[in-house]
Amino acid sequence: MVDSRKSGVRCKLLGLVVIFLILFVLTETAWSQKQPGLFLNGPVAEKLADGFAFTEGPAADSAGNVYFTDQPNDRIYVWTTDNHLELFLDSTGRANGLYFDASGRLLSCSDMNNELWQIGPGKKIDVLVKDAEGKKLNGPNDLWVHPSGRIYFTDPLYVRPYWTRNPATQQDGENVWMLGPDRKPLKKAAVGFVRPNGIIGTPDGKYLYVADIGAGKTYVFTIMPDGSLTNRKLFAEMGSDGMTLDEKGNVYLTGNGVTVFSRKGRKIAHIPVEAAWTANVCFGGNDGKTLFITASECLFAVRMKVRGAGPVCRRHR
Repeated sequence: MVDSRKSGVRCKLLGLVVIFLILFVLTETAWSQKQPGLFLNGPVAEKLADGFAFTEGPAADSAGNVYFTDQPNDRIYVWTTDNHLELFLDSTGRANGLYFDASGRLLSCSDMNNELWQIGPGKKIDVLVKDAEGKKLNGPNDLWVHPSGRIYFTDPLYVRPYWTRNPATQQDGENVWMLGPDRKPLKKAAVGFVRPNGIIGTPDGKYLYVADIGAGKTYVFTIMPDGSLTNRKLFAEMGSDGMTLDEKGNVYLTGNGVTVFSRKGRKIAHIPVEAAWTANVCFGGNDGKTLFITASECLFAVRMKVRGAGPVCRRHR
């Protein structure tokens, strides 16, 4: 009799667990479908242009025009707000990641010689960083500009076929660097990564997200008043090539299409992209509500209900 009662209790408990799991899955599914009140017409990526070698580094200017690189072909293009593709610059130093500063100057991770460039009015080029601690950088990859003017950038080592130097003579680690608001000094901001890649910060300048694509993880740091990074926390069990934020604080990671996480690190949406690799993302367009995606040989776009968290999106609020 005792065994029978115990068995009955176990069955009831097992039944309750199964019911709980079913309710949890249904609730989670319903929530994830409702929460992305993100997309205007669903998570559908429209191809805008193709025929490139490998697209990277999308960045929107204050008007919403989106600049991006064709890295192997050493070019920067712009997709204008009136939906035209234009060549912006040849001979970019093999530009990869791009970002605009508050003065409208385009910053470029140019890894032909492992440098950080500034492209100003008249397409005047200034090299902001040539080396670090007396050695060449590994290869600046992606960057973000803090409201103070500080520049944070990732420096992973991807050995390029066009290098003639020995990469073993470069840095002894793959790190995140910070360049001061006066374009000096250059300091290591964070270490201990396998291969840091995507990077983005919050518009209020309080938090910095860094994707360690080599470890398959993304971290979030607190940015201190002096620019130093503290309180490193795991944000998501997923790495990323490039990344961006929307006005709700959702984080967009790339690789196999675009995966969207809430500000608390919960996966809430996925955008499939018809390309071998999805490299990077940014918000732009006239109203700041178009998500632009650089993926392999193509440029894609998704119309959104939310704006991005960058300067172009603040302008259109």
